[in-house]
Amino acid sequence: MAALRSRVVGWAARRYLAWRSRRGLDPVTLLPDHALMPLRRDGLDPVPALREAREDNPVRHFPLPFGVTAWLITGHEEARAVLGRTRGLSNDFGHLVGQAGVTDGQNPGGLGFTDPPEHTRLRRLLTPEFTFRRLARLGPRITEIVEGRLDAMEELAAAGAPVDLVRDFATPIPSLTICELLGIPYDERDEFQALSTARFDLFGGAGAVFDNISGSLQYLRGVVERQRVEPGEGLLGQLIREHGDELDTDELAELADGLLTGGLETSASMLALGAMVLLRDPDSFALVRDEPDAVHGFVEELLRYLTVVQIAFPRFATEDMTLGGVEISKGDGLLVSLSAADRDPRLVSDPETFDPRRPPTPHLAFGHGIHRCIGAELARMELRTAYPALLRRFPHLHLADDAGTLDDQPFRKTSIVYGVDALPVALR
Repeated sequence: MAALRSRVVGWAARRYLAWRSRRGLDPVTLLPDHALMPLRRDGLDPVPALREAREDNPVRHFPLPFGVTAWLITGHEEARAVLGRTRGLSNDFGHLVGQAGVTDGQNPGGLGFTDPPEHTRLRRLLTPEFTFRRLARLGPRITEIVEGRLDAMEELAAAGAPVDLVRDFATPIPSLTICELLGIPYDERDEFQALSTARFDLFGGAGAVFDNISGSLQYLRGVVERQRVEPGEGLLGQLIREHGDELDTDELAELADGLLTGGLETSASMLALGAMVLLRDPDSFALVRDEPDAVHGFVEELLRYLTVVQIAFPRFATEDMTLGGVEISKGDGLLVSLSAADRDPRLVSDPETFDPRRPPTPHLAFGHGIHRCIGAELARMELRTAYPALLRRFPHLHLADDAGTLDDQPFRKTSIVYGVDALPVALR
């Protein structure tokens, strides 16, 4: 009877969400404030409620609408245990379909929403392209991209035009880099970037998020089909040449979609928010500008401190288990708050303080376990190249005089990938 009731409630919830979406109503408005709490911040810091949740119980019941049973994981040790566990937990998108009522054809696939053995097969195909040796060939190109953006910023300033670090620096660098990696034409980036950004912003509504997934996949299927005829020099062309018979068009589009959205929005947010850290902390500014080797420690601490991907891919229990002394039932959802876990005092002392000289920590900014971000080293390359170049070219960089304070900037309100939408600056 309980199982039947759950199915009926789920069916009714899905029908209601679909009805609201068709009428242009935002399904997110159905969520109580506490359900959005893991996606909220005070400036650069997770909201105090996340810290309080961790102190109360790092594995905490997290009730959601329509009878969905979920648990919020806020402790670092517990988060690593969930992310590192392969038995009894699933990332399969089908579980989310059952919860959100997503129609067929909108499955983003790729690595994040796939379980072994399919996940193992796909990751094995991609891993050789993300070794340090393979990525090293992109190093000179990343340097050219960064320098090109700095030149463009200088030209804007010389013409008396406003300079926005998000628009003119933080977004184009990873966009160009990931398009270079995949072999996607850069002149097509604007439309896809908009789809990538929108899928992470829950104020657009659940229906819009999944519509954007469908739109980006449709675009990438066209790219794949063109490259099957004439494979390019990027990763897509390489996969088609070496594994074209093993991967169909949908699989290739899903892999590309995961890499492009994962590598674009996250790195763009890191570059912009990291610049805010530098603007508010003159000591870090001078350190990164003047000491070439300091950027490595700075970037690692920045990754921990900001943790822009606020929650990991949702996981679902496929069997009863115990986590942190709490009984988890089969079918329950687990939401891992990466931002809370990386501010856990069990990970580092004084976790709320940004310390660029702190020894590297086993942070979770890139996740952990089999779903750890495959592009982590590429992201590090971008950050380590971009920050020193920015500060050495513009050693007097500061917030634009008419932009108010750093706290006044347009931070995203409820986004899985946290960020800021604009950062106006003066170069001199």
